[in-house]
Amino acid sequence: MTDLTLPLNAGPITQLIDMGGPVMIVLVVLAVIGFVTFVYLMLLGALYAPRLSGRLKQTVMNWQKDPASVRPSEVRHQAGRWGQMNPLQRLVTDTIEAIQNGHDDRQIRETAARDAQHSLEPFEAPLKIIEVIAALAPLLGLLGTVLGMMEAFSAMAATEGRANATQLSGGIYEALTTTAAGLVVAIPFAALAAWIEFRLRRIHKTINSTLVSVLHIVPEQTLEAADTSYQSPAQQLDTETASEEPDRYSTVRGQRFAHATG
Repeated sequence: MTDLTLPLNAGPITQLIDMGGPVMIVLVVLAVIGFVTFVYLMLLGALYAPRLSGRLKQTVMNWQKDPASVRPSEVRHQAGRWGQMNPLQRLVTDTIEAIQNGHDDRQIRETAARDAQHSLEPFEAPLKIIEVIAALAPLLGLLGTVLGMMEAFSAMAATEGRANATQLSGGIYEALTTTAAGLVVAIPFAALAAWIEFRLRRIHKTINSTLVSVLHIVPEQTLEAADTSYQSPAQQLDTETASEEPDRYSTVRGQRFAHATG
């Protein structure tokens, strides 16, 4: 029977276990893992997320005005160490260099699409972890509820239906506590997962728009709004792979992330 009188000198973890039983331990572990994953994802995004910086945007504009004036080696050197950590910077300079070297157009498109997809893959695993935690926490809370109610009815059965409120309160308290804890863990992580997916969609659109601007000499406004009738190389790769393996669209590592980022 769960003791409702918690010792004042007990640590927070001990208090949680006393309030919710063993299921509470799993919920606490999930919450810690989710928090660490979110911090890691934020650091990863700050350092390695594809981003259209002002210098890179100017490079693409110069490429649209006068392709011969853009030198990829100089762009890499001017970008510095911080710019070289930007996957979109590498994608743009490598694509421009391949075009200037006269590589096959189809090969350039396929390489750009593959590199664009790879630039988003590091964010897939952390996002999946957060999504799993958001889905599992309510189920674990429900499990704690079931276990707590089983304890309450077991106490009632042991007394042949003559159990008083004090005897039943322990199991019911444990049941309600784990349910509340599961929701407390699930709600913020569900919101974080939705926010992260929104951010990744924005990044995906930025990559596609930039690829359109590099592969096709179009007006400068393309950097702000790409032609919706054009299917970018990354989208072409997603469409071809989805048509070949429709059943694995949401499970294959690369394609699942393409689905998450729109």
